[in-house]
Amino acid sequence: MSEFIKVLVNQRSLRAVLRELTFEQLTEVKEKLDALFQDREEAELKVMQEQEERQAKLAEFQAMLQEAGINPSELLGTESKVAKGSTAKSKRAPRPPKYKYTEDGVEKTWTGQGRMPKVLVLAIEAGELLESYAI
Repeated sequence: MSEFIKVLVNQRSLRAVLRELTFEQLTEVKEKLDALFQDREEAELKVMQEQEERQAKLAEFQAMLQEAGINPSELLGTESKVAKGSTAKSKRAPRPPKYKYTEDGVEKTWTGQGRMPKVLVLAIEAGELLESYAI
């Protein structure tokens, strides 16, 4: 916070600063602050009035939709998947495996994504081609 705002908000600091002004300067500052306050108050009241009008319109439309038997989420096409019985966030399909290898006598697969299995790393280092493990 700037020093000016700290002084303006703190009553003691403000009083100390205002003591340095003449009465005419203090009157001029008061008039300017009053004018600024009035402008800000009018702007805030206008915003509040617009919000109230918007809320009233929304309530009116919601009542009209209820009378018509329409769910607002249906109107927007945003009906949640949870209501339909599935999970809220659908999982993507698993990637198909691209490579097949044997590790400790167990046949395993690898999609080609993520860290390469140690068995394949060792085989490639030994001179084998990765394509030889392709499915």
